[in-house]
Amino acid sequence: MILRVTQYGEPILRKAGEPITEFNQALAELANDMVDTMYDAEGIGLAAQQVNRALQLCVVDVRPPEGAEAPFNYKFDGKHPPLDLIMPMAIINPQITILDATEDVYEEGCLSFPGVNGKVDRPIGVRCQFQDTEGNSHVLEADGLLGRCILHEVDHLNGKLFIDRMHKRDLKKNEAKIKKLKRASRDFLKGQ
Repeated sequence: MILRVTQYGEPILRKAGEPITEFNQALAELANDMVDTMYDAEGIGLAAQQVNRALQLCVVDVRPPEGAEAPFNYKFDGKHPPLDLIMPMAIINPQITILDATEDVYEEGCLSFPGVNGKVDRPIGVRCQFQDTEGNSHVLEADGLLGRCILHEVDHLNGKLFIDRMHKRDLKKNEAKIKKLKRASRDFLKGQ
């Protein structure tokens, strides 16, 4: 099922998610709905706050087009399985460790900020300890786009947005669009 993506200005986006303690059918369905929503919006990641839920849950899928080489390195539970076996991936209760603090700059976007893109510095290498929808523990180490995507989504889970990290010049360039999104959200919330 496709869920509504919350937009900048809605308070839920600034709420830290609650840890998930129940691993049941409802959680699996929410994760599946989030994946459907992410694909529908042509995104590569989606956090629970973006579907109006303050939970420690996000989904990611950064598989490259068929036949293309993945533009990142990764290890899943110490192995290198094909991405098709692990993606889309639901990441629950993530704990992040920075493996390589060297920062890389990349132009990011966000489904809660349609039409807003800007340069963001993020550490290159990360380790993410997390649980899947059945409560099983996993460790994912990644760099490149996968590492960046995880950091972006985990920021959401902690109430932090990519505009908080965006280069000042890019933030200034997007100021009018961001204000317009905030006004539209205010109008949407009034109409609820």
